[in-house]
Amino acid sequence: MRWRIAARPNGRALRLDDYERDESPLDRKPAPGELKVRVLMLSCDPAQKGWMENAGGYAAPTEIGDIMPAGGIGQVVESAAEGFSPGDLIQGSLGWSHEMIVPAKGMRIVPREPDAPRLNLGLLGSSGLTAYFGLTRIGEPRAGDTLVITGAAGAVGSIVGQLGKIAGCRVIGIAGGPDKCRWLTDELGFDHAIDYKSEKVKHRIKELAPDGIDVLWDNVGGPMLDDLMARIARRARIVICGGIARYQQQGRPPGPGNYFNIVFKSARMEGFLLSDFQGDMDIGRDRLRRWLAEGRIIQRDEVVDGLENAPETLMRLFAGDNVGKLLINVAEPS
Repeated sequence: MRWRIAARPNGRALRLDDYERDESPLDRKPAPGELKVRVLMLSCDPAQKGWMENAGGYAAPTEIGDIMPAGGIGQVVESAAEGFSPGDLIQGSLGWSHEMIVPAKGMRIVPREPDAPRLNLGLLGSSGLTAYFGLTRIGEPRAGDTLVITGAAGAVGSIVGQLGKIAGCRVIGIAGGPDKCRWLTDELGFDHAIDYKSEKVKHRIKELAPDGIDVLWDNVGGPMLDDLMARIARRARIVICGGIARYQQQGRPPGPGNYFNIVFKSARMEGFLLSDFQGDMDIGRDRLRRWLAEGRIIQRDEVVDGLENAPETLMRLFAGDNVGKLLINVAEPS
């Protein structure tokens, strides 16, 4: 079974009829350079909606009728590519399907270890590596800095905050709801959490960061980013990672009205892609793995069983119902 793209959700929320279920068998063998893979676990990421919309950027274009793409972990069933053998666990661009034929190029063999799919799609996958490289290479945190994170209870934001604490920062997370805010402070060690659903972010940031924001990690965009840019400190670093506020908006959102504060504060705003750091991935994984073993980072994820639940699960991500990484368990490794 697999799910195919049936519509483009441009400027609106995802719907169940954006996907079409396909029960036809996989009836071909891998060609040279390809792998036949049994899908084990899939990642839910905000970028998937943009892939469906063909919104441009870094991802290959999709067509109506394509298998819904997703990052994932699979197990090689049959190999026609050098360096890959049946039984290998691999990580890369997969999709919403029980079995797939995929190019071996771009696939990474994953070490067999306890909870390998969860670990390599979470902390050691795109979420953890995005947090690590974006914060260390672009945010450049220093001891004593005030670090503010929007979307702080998500898969990336929750790791950014923990990395900020390791770097000696004072960390303020912005999230939706008291439960998420308590998790940030009580379990992850954030210094403060602001509930944007019940508090005025603009006023609370003024109270909690009277000397300004040294590092601003933004996963949201929109009016919240604009309000926070008004509170940046001199030589601030603004890291643009995501734009939750624009994912379900028609057309292009307006730019931040406070952008000229970058000039007034001699600050820097920079976006990035994880692929910018392709040559250093093992460095990031080694450091994240060490901090996890030392108990300095907590990985929290929610695993939903069953490929049949994939559309509803991805929709939950955009409703903000998840805390930490949201994953879909398709099958267990053999």
